[in-house]
Amino acid sequence: MPKIQIETKKMTKYYPTGEGLFAALKDVTLNFTEGEFAGIVGPSGSGKTTLLNVIGSLDTQSEGEVIVLGKEVSKLNAKESAALRSEHIGFIFQTYNLLPVYTVYENVEFPLLLLKMPDAERQKAVMDALDWVGLTDKAKSRPTQLSGGQSQRVAIARAMVKKPQIVLADEPTANLDTENSMNVLETMEKLNKELGTTYIFSTHDAKVIAFIRRKITLVDGRVDSDVIIG
Repeated sequence: MPKIQIETKKMTKYYPTGEGLFAALKDVTLNFTEGEFAGIVGPSGSGKTTLLNVIGSLDTQSEGEVIVLGKEVSKLNAKESAALRSEHIGFIFQTYNLLPVYTVYENVEFPLLLLKMPDAERQKAVMDALDWVGLTDKAKSRPTQLSGGQSQRVAIARAMVKKPQIVLADEPTANLDTENSMNVLETMEKLNKELGTTYIFSTHDAKVIAFIRRKITLVDGRVDSDVIIG
């Protein structure tokens, strides 16, 4: 049986507003096992990004529990949260978040510098990651020289270079045309199958929904449905 990597138990997240508190998430109870290719879907404002941020320890819940790789997120201090993200979680954002003054190679290398990986091991890991996404020929290019699809594939390589157990992808195809979206999704599906990485998407893109194997629908911060679709 695959191991449970992520658990949320009656998790609620409040944000202060001028009139009191707004519940972005309400009593969310979910489990994710290793190797899943799951999507959190729903309209804008349904809580998709908030859920990813709490799972990724970028934010903490207001009520309930969130356990990631055996650790209760809300009980981690800043250093422990940073270590969880740095060592075990990869992030892919819709805006790529590449550093424009760095080359493609340097952008992908950056997470490994934080891990203080030895030079030879680090160089191999970067080139392997670029090979996974088909961009070894762009290693010396800068982000301004890339297409949107290529930039997102660099972001995937950066997320995957440390071989994380979990990748959280927030609207990863939002800024891409159909052809580039399909290339990016096929790349992530391949890495999911070959490396056993757990992928959780936040999306309302029908192209992404066609790829995922589990569809969790949020409506007004609550889990409306949770369906295995492939």
